[in-house]
Amino acid sequence: MNITLSVDERVAEAAREAARKMGKSLNQAVRDYLEQLAGQERQVTEWQLWEQRCLGGGGRLQGYKLDRDALHDRG
Repeated sequence: MNITLSVDERVAEAAREAARKMGKSLNQAVRDYLEQLAGQERQVTEWQLWEQRCLGGGGRLQGYKLDRDALHDRG
């Protein structure tokens, strides 16, 4: 997909120079950023789903009591 952006010329030149220092074109740097941004959103969604499963799971210890020695296999 092609995307058209409007950016101040000075910002574009500075970004192009920064991308060049990273060994990338400005186009590649923007593409990488968008992929990272999309991935962060996916991670947030996955974390929220995991949290809901944990909090709504209704897990029970059924009378089992945790103690420090058992937890660290010292007993």
